[in-house]
Amino acid sequence: MSGNEKSQAKGEQAKGKAKEAMGRMVGNERMTAEGRAEKTKGDARQAKEKGKDVFKD
Repeated sequence: MSGNEKSQAKGEQAKGKAKEAMGRMVGNERMTAEGRAEKTKGDARQAKEKGKDVFKD
């Protein structure tokens, strides 16, 4: 399950980054903010998974 969570985090980060870039390109602040939020969500998920790995024996 951990591998699935990690890949989901990477996907969210990539999707958020793309959405943020597209929002900047077209000048849509809402899209930019949504992309930034998705990227942050992916970052948080990735940090959580790294924390689990640290405490996993």
